[in-house]
Amino acid sequence: MKKKLIALAVAGSLAAPVVASAQGTNVTIFGRVQAEYSLVDFASQPSQGALQDNSRSSRWGLHITEDLGMGLKANARLEMGLNAGSGSATTPREQWVGLSSGQWGDIKFGRVQSPFKDFAGGMTIDPFAYTTLQANGAGGTMSGAANGLGSGANSFVNSAIRFDSAVIGDLQGFSFAALFMPGDANTLNPLQEGSVVSGFLPGGLGSNGNTGGRNGEFDGQAAAKYSFDYMGMGFDVFGGYSRDNANNIQRAAGLRTEEVWRVGGALNVQNFKLAGQYEDINNAIGAATCTTAASLTANPLDTGLVSGQCNSAMNWGGDGNMWHASAQYRMGNTTLVAQGGMTNAHAGGVNAAARRNVDSFTVGAIHNLSKRTSLFGGYQKVYVTNPNGADVNDLGGTVSYAAPNYVASGANRSTYTIGVRHNF
Repeated sequence: MKKKLIALAVAGSLAAPVVASAQGTNVTIFGRVQAEYSLVDFASQPSQGALQDNSRSSRWGLHITEDLGMGLKANARLEMGLNAGSGSATTPREQWVGLSSGQWGDIKFGRVQSPFKDFAGGMTIDPFAYTTLQANGAGGTMSGAANGLGSGANSFVNSAIRFDSAVIGDLQGFSFAALFMPGDANTLNPLQEGSVVSGFLPGGLGSNGNTGGRNGEFDGQAAAKYSFDYMGMGFDVFGGYSRDNANNIQRAAGLRTEEVWRVGGALNVQNFKLAGQYEDINNAIGAATCTTAASLTANPLDTGLVSGQCNSAMNWGGDGNMWHASAQYRMGNTTLVAQGGMTNAHAGGVNAAARRNVDSFTVGAIHNLSKRTSLFGGYQKVYVTNPNGADVNDLGGTVSYAAPNYVASGANRSTYTIGVRHNF
């Protein structure tokens, strides 16, 4: 009897701090599990089929809130990614702490997503985001930048401050978001490793490149959107500006500060939605890269240049533009999707690369079995005009030929996929 009482006492003493720390704090466990069977058919290679989650949609995490009173809340988010097809669970996602108010909005400190990804355009207008039919990266119609400032799957910005305003009352549907990366410490390493070239190389499974550190600090991004209704139709208009300052190593390689302008909008009429965006890119740094999830090579079992490519990449230090358009029609629990666009990489840059175009179109459907579970599938075709060889996107011999997220473009590609997703 005494042994049982002692065991209960020990268990109670261990549990007490957990209960005390949780008092007044709400902790929500959330996540997603996704798996796709995708068949990728390159013009010059045999078809490659696999059951996996190369876009790294699957994740789990904790969202933490505490009511501080007077309309103020403390918030935190800890999130990790995984690949349901390979057993890999090593990708850090959002990790931040912050404050929020219904009057002025939200502020976050830590590892965050960019406004170009989840606020103004980007993944907000792509119904196939985080699938092999995605518009960014291998889809070729949105930047999949590994520096976190684009719309790339699994892209985040380290050491950042992000502010999202509340909807401004006098202007009804107007709101804005801004991201600032101080990066004032020259030792800040976006790759989280000791490589001397880490100042400009893109990251791997969850790391970021290009931003901050080595006197490339004070990168930033700002975006705004306005939502309103008119004659039974819903309109969303958005725009933004992104700046990635070249650091010492990048400047030595001939790169200059990257600037990106974005504009776009969406129209909703009953069950129909039409959306699109245009991006103008100058002096590409991050926009010359892709995350491994955006280039569909996030599976650590992938051998390299078999199933992935980065069609949205500009030429290093060059200019270019991208546009994306999407049409959706909802019939009951099923949404039909048709979308496409183009990457136009101008000739030039630090390697005097040739001009290159990538066109793509996608058709598919998403069927909701419930509020949390859905089936999706479709077909995507990518056409590459004047593809670059790997050496053109090799800065000074430091970039490995076998690293698919560094390769700007490959052969024409057809992708077929069917998948299932469950949110919890």
